[in-house]
Amino acid sequence: MDPLEDVLRLLGATGRVSAGLIAGGEWAVAFDASRDVKFNLVRTGRALLIVAGTTVPLAAGDCFIVTHPVPFVLAGAVEVAPSPASEVFREVRDGFAHAGDGADFVAIGGRFEMAGRSREVLLDGLPPVIHVPAGTPEAAAVGWAVGEIDAELRAGRAGATLVAEHLALAMLIRVLRLHLPAATGWLRGLADPVVAPALRAIHARPAHPWTVAELAATAAVSRSTLAARFKATVGRGPLEYLTGWRIELAADRLRRGETVAAIAHAVGYGSESALSVAFKRVTGTTPRSYRSFVSGTFR
Repeated sequence: MDPLEDVLRLLGATGRVSAGLIAGGEWAVAFDASRDVKFNLVRTGRALLIVAGTTVPLAAGDCFIVTHPVPFVLAGAVEVAPSPASEVFREVRDGFAHAGDGADFVAIGGRFEMAGRSREVLLDGLPPVIHVPAGTPEAAAVGWAVGEIDAELRAGRAGATLVAEHLALAMLIRVLRLHLPAATGWLRGLADPVVAPALRAIHARPAHPWTVAELAATAAVSRSTLAARFKATVGRGPLEYLTGWRIELAADRLRRGETVAAIAHAVGYGSESALSVAFKRVTGTTPRSYRSFVSGTFR
């Protein structure tokens, strides 16, 4: 089992392509913080991305992803007072909002929606902003997606938006792969030759009563080596990670309405009470309370 694919599937990650932005002259647009993961692909022109106290120059072919709920500004120049995105995007023509005067800058935008406890599982291990500049080796890995999204939206064929959204999700996976070594937590572990085999084993058989010795054998190292390497890379021990992943699986099944007893057996706990104790220790609430909360949230 591929842990990255496993997590993305569990989180129900979906790509949504929103209206693009055409801008020129003196312009700047301020975007509010969002729980969703925002992304933009620069089709033509140059701009500045101002986020988290830093200014990032953007050029044609660049891609950036805002992974944390932080506000950001896209601007032609830093001295221009930004207009709220809610006002700029109030009027959309042919799939694009317009800012300033002219078409010096064109970008395709969108977001990734994730269900459940996505921030704790995936996003906290990433920097607030991921910038993939054009002209770098990394940009080649997402260049195909940028081109295909652009082509689909330009052609306007039947199903173009759906195709573009799937391409956007594929782009997210490519970007995550590129940034695994710089990530923290389990994402960083996917790039570690010792930790990765243990992660794959856990995800392949989460209900198995794993021991550190068994997991160490998957990486052909000693128990002490795996325990130390796992802790240093992921931030917690292998069995603690196993517990956390079981709880995420349990939370997913709770959202789908399964009984606590059935879930306990499916994720590796011998009884409903054992799952309840572990679930509350990790999430701060009981399985039944969690299910009531998410049921009310999504009703």
